[in-house]
Amino acid sequence: MFGTVAAATAQDLPIPDDLADDAALESAMPVLASTMVARYGALPAPDLSELFRAQLVARVYRDAIDNLQKLRAPLASNSSPRINARYLEFLLYAESMLQSADKQIPFDAAYRDVFRMLIEPLNNRTSAVVTNGLSFDNLSQAQRALNEDLERIKGTSSISPAAAATLIRDYGEREMHRALGPMSTELIAEDDAHRYLIDRDVAVATPDGSIVCALIVRPAQQATLPALLQFTIYNDPGTLFREARRAASNGYVGVMALTRGKGCSPATIVPYEHDGADAAAVVDWIAAQPWSDGRVGMYGGSYSGFTPWAAAKYRPKALKAIMVGAPNAPGIDSPMEGNVFWNFIYPWPFYTTNNKTLDNATYGDAARWSRLDGRWYASGRAYRDLDRIDGTPNPIFDHWLEHPAYDAFWQRLIPFKQDFAAIDIPVLETAGYYFGGPGAAVYYLSQHRLYRPDAQDYLVIGPYDHFMAQRGTATAEGDVDTVSGYKLDAAALIDMVELRFRWFDYVLKGQAKPAILADKINFEVTGANAWRHAPSIAAMANARSRFYLAAGAEHSASLSSVRSATPYIRQTVDFADRRDADSPAVGGDVQDKNLDSANGTVFISEPFGQAIEMSGLFSGRLDFIANRRDFDFQISLYELTADGQYIQLAPFWSRASFVGDLSHRRLLSPGKRQSFAFRSSRLMSRKLGANSRLVAVLSVIKESGRQINYGTGGDVSAETLADAQVPLRITWFTSSFIDLPIWKN
Repeated sequence: MFGTVAAATAQDLPIPDDLADDAALESAMPVLASTMVARYGALPAPDLSELFRAQLVARVYRDAIDNLQKLRAPLASNSSPRINARYLEFLLYAESMLQSADKQIPFDAAYRDVFRMLIEPLNNRTSAVVTNGLSFDNLSQAQRALNEDLERIKGTSSISPAAAATLIRDYGEREMHRALGPMSTELIAEDDAHRYLIDRDVAVATPDGSIVCALIVRPAQQATLPALLQFTIYNDPGTLFREARRAASNGYVGVMALTRGKGCSPATIVPYEHDGADAAAVVDWIAAQPWSDGRVGMYGGSYSGFTPWAAAKYRPKALKAIMVGAPNAPGIDSPMEGNVFWNFIYPWPFYTTNNKTLDNATYGDAARWSRLDGRWYASGRAYRDLDRIDGTPNPIFDHWLEHPAYDAFWQRLIPFKQDFAAIDIPVLETAGYYFGGPGAAVYYLSQHRLYRPDAQDYLVIGPYDHFMAQRGTATAEGDVDTVSGYKLDAAALIDMVELRFRWFDYVLKGQAKPAILADKINFEVTGANAWRHAPSIAAMANARSRFYLAAGAEHSASLSSVRSATPYIRQTVDFADRRDADSPAVGGDVQDKNLDSANGTVFISEPFGQAIEMSGLFSGRLDFIANRRDFDFQISLYELTADGQYIQLAPFWSRASFVGDLSHRRLLSPGKRQSFAFRSSRLMSRKLGANSRLVAVLSVIKESGRQINYGTGGDVSAETLADAQVPLRITWFTSSFIDLPIWKN
């Protein structure tokens, strides 16, 4: 972004020694910005998006407006409201500052006039994007970014051009949101009153006599419309209103309904357990309203992506379609995955049930949760003692620990087996390859198509994390093009929110199907900068490449296309050894120079010799002898590039006694050779380079962030360090293998 600055000159710019307070900043920043404006002016083709920001801070508002108009001119005819709205908040600010100075009137009066002049003529879709951006808590974000900038230059007397551009950007945004914030709420409410009919805190009765709370936003002057419902436990009133307004701006009734006990509901808050029936009741209620045309679509992400599936289990008649992003499947990928419990879920019940909204302070206390993980791990106490170690009861998490298998408790929360056969509505899921990735989405899709082969299910998946999988890469000022150290292909940049409305336009309004839905499975091949489309997950690949585990040193071995003459590899894990309690984390980014091989063996293939495309779910078989009745393990795959970069492909982990069936535990026979076949639940597609290697890390799970299985065969949550007197010893036989799904042209 700042390449043009560096090209102008490499000379650092002088700054005052102390920029610790606002008075010093207010004096110094216009001077620094003016210097940068002059440097941009010396360039033959300066980046206007950098230049106008410097001009705003330098207080040359007319020049900033000229450049903003040049940037906006090509966007005016774009059909995307996000693109059409780009830079409008800066234009609002610049015009208001200019009018305030020219007319010698207070800024608030100028802003009122400019807001009406620029926002009132916009259509609902574009207006909603602009007002959603203005009503977000931009000020605190800008202040945090500015504080980080100032901390980096603390005690220095000069600054590089690139750092100056960043400082100017963050200071300018802080000043803009500081100026616009106080008036924006009033002006947005005024604009909304012309466009929408808004009902807050609507109490909806459930069949069992409880109450759930809803917010409804409807386009004004339209009699009946289909409704889009999000049912969620995340009661952030600002976010929910922005979501409902965005739906209304696209010609739907936007309904945000809350888990019972949240908002205006007097009930007790219980995650998951009532949401399916309650959401179905809200669907029925919507269909009976005079403003409803009798059709409802449900959507949401994460927890709010679980609720549409939970509602579909009850088959409410008016539910006609769903769209979910990175959906949660309780018992499948949260609070455990492969029946191994996650520590990061532990504070979540406090976050969602401590009050009627969200307990951000408790949930955001990272030091507390890190300290809890460390103390538990170092102590070797039972996993169910987490709340005693923390000092605060956590009955919801403790209740979950009572159900370590995918048993009837979990099965009743979402469709199970034949429940899927009855779901006959179109479904669109969006997911990402990384972090909170596609496990639940793959589960829902696979189960639905297993029990209903003609299911109208679509999947859009690419190199996204948990949040990108819900919203895409689009932001108000462009696309986020990196995730955890990895630069995305240009083809992967996508606006999932726009896709949401085009999906519902297709299924509820008879409009064209979104072009990206060329087949049932639509996936971006990372490294190839291309989307591919297949009728099923299995059809993403047309061949398999088998890699046998080959013998070598205990912590380093190889992957081979032929079985090794050496029959086995031995691995020992001492659960009693907690010397690593304070060891820093290694690796972990999507693209990283380092590899986490703790408690594992690293298997590395020879270079491929030609590029190969891996697409689908990897699988394999592990043949072994263990001296314990159980253990938890993980297989993580990576591409090792020729220049030494590790790029995540896909992981699989599970409790050994539950591989193949999460509902029934089958304990191991110590000292006896045994095997199991596995298949990952996390989709991946990547073009691996010709000189790259495949890396597999086969490890036993022993860390502070997940439950530890000591292998007694009893309740893992009750096991302690006393059960770790004998180290876990596993002999992996070289008949074990990994099958990589590949596409051959």
